[in-house]
Amino acid sequence: MATGAMYELSGVGFEKSRDLIISLPPDLFAELCQQSIEHLQCESTGVDQILLCQRFQAAGVETNVDEVINVINAVNYLFSTAAKHKLSTDVLVNTVASHYKLPKQTLHVIRHVWTEEGQKLLDTESSRDLLPAAQLLDFQWKIGMAVSSDSCKSLNHPCVTVELKVAEHSGQVQTKVFEMTIQEFQNFSKQFKEMAAALETV
Repeated sequence: MATGAMYELSGVGFEKSRDLIISLPPDLFAELCQQSIEHLQCESTGVDQILLCQRFQAAGVETNVDEVINVINAVNYLFSTAAKHKLSTDVLVNTVASHYKLPKQTLHVIRHVWTEEGQKLLDTESSRDLLPAAQLLDFQWKIGMAVSSDSCKSLNHPCVTVELKVAEHSGQVQTKVFEMTIQEFQNFSKQFKEMAAALETV
C-alpha cells in the first residue's frame, strides 16, 4: 500500500472513538457504515447524529452526541481515504486491524461493507474528493416580537426568526437558528430573488 494511504489511515480518528466503536452492536455499526457510504456517494444528505445517538443509547450504549460525531467523522474519513487510494478490501481491513486492534466482529463489518459498497465509490467521479458540499435541507421562518435578543436591538419590535437545517460536508445534520430585523429580512429576501433571477439566465 502507498505510504500516503498508510499515513492517512493512521490518523483516521479511530483512536479517540475506539472504545465507543467496540461497544456498538455489529448491526448498529453496520448501519453507521452504510449511512456513511451513502453520504459519500451523495445518495443521502448526511448522517443524523442525534437520531444515531438515540439509537445507540436505546441499545444500551452509553454515549453522547459529541462522541457519536467523532465516530461519524472517523468512519467517513476511513472510507473516503480508502476510496481515494483505491484500497482493496484486504488492505483496508489489515491496515485498520494493525493500527487499532479492533475486534473481529467490527473488522467483519468493515470488510462486508467495503466488499459490497466500496466499488461504487471507486467507480464514481466523486471518489477523488469524497467530501460533498454542505446542503440546505430545510428553511423555516416566522415573525415574532423581540423580547430578548442579541441581534435585534429594539425590543418589543417585530423580528424574523430563521431556522436552517443543514447537512454539512462531514455528514452531520445541524440546525442553525438566528434572528433578523424586518429590514434585514427584506434585504435577505431581495438577495434571494436576485439569485433566482440570475439562475434563470443560466
